[in-house]
Amino acid sequence: MRTVFLVLLGANLVFFAWSQYFSFAEVPADGVLARRNDPDRLKIVPPLEPGRAPQTQAPAGPAAMAGCLEWGGFALTDYPRAQKALEPLALGARLGQRRVEETAGWWVFVPPQGSRQSAFKKAAELKALGINDYFIMGEEADMPWALSLGVFRSEQAALARLAQLREIGVRTALVGSRDTVVPRIWLQVKGIDPALEARLKEIARQLEGSELRTCP
Repeated sequence: MRTVFLVLLGANLVFFAWSQYFSFAEVPADGVLARRNDPDRLKIVPPLEPGRAPQTQAPAGPAAMAGCLEWGGFALTDYPRAQKALEPLALGARLGQRRVEETAGWWVFVPPQGSRQSAFKKAAELKALGINDYFIMGEEADMPWALSLGVFRSEQAALARLAQLREIGVRTALVGSRDTVVPRIWLQVKGIDPALEARLKEIARQLEGSELRTCP
């Protein structure tokens, strides 16, 4: 009996060794047993919360444009012309405005005319030339009966306006320094992309003295 028992035990050990060796050798490289013996390829996945679907990474889309440019600063008399220049762009809700008070250090003016009657006569001459953007200084002003033809933040802008007036026949206008607080309007455009920025720059060049800059 003991001999039979030893023979059976030996046979079982041989069979166990054979099954272990050949079962691992014959499993494909991407099989379960191969992965079990390759810890570098294991990936731990946390369990899902109840009722929560697996998360997937959304494809990257185009970045939203959040740029803003403002164009100005326009006097109240110039604002309608600037607003009309932007109409072809159909900006809709992207177009807004910012109202500020700025100090204009330069102005274009016709010197004092000596009397109210002379000042209104000069005003009639300006109207005949197609100029409607003027202001008659009253008797109480520091330069009574002068005619203001615009105030500007820089001497360069004032000189550009003077050159325009000279071209249409105004010979008596001058440029001078004058600190005056005036209301200004800046037109703000949001959602700027390169194509729209190029269009705005082109439009801004058509209005002398205007400035296109980043919104504050």
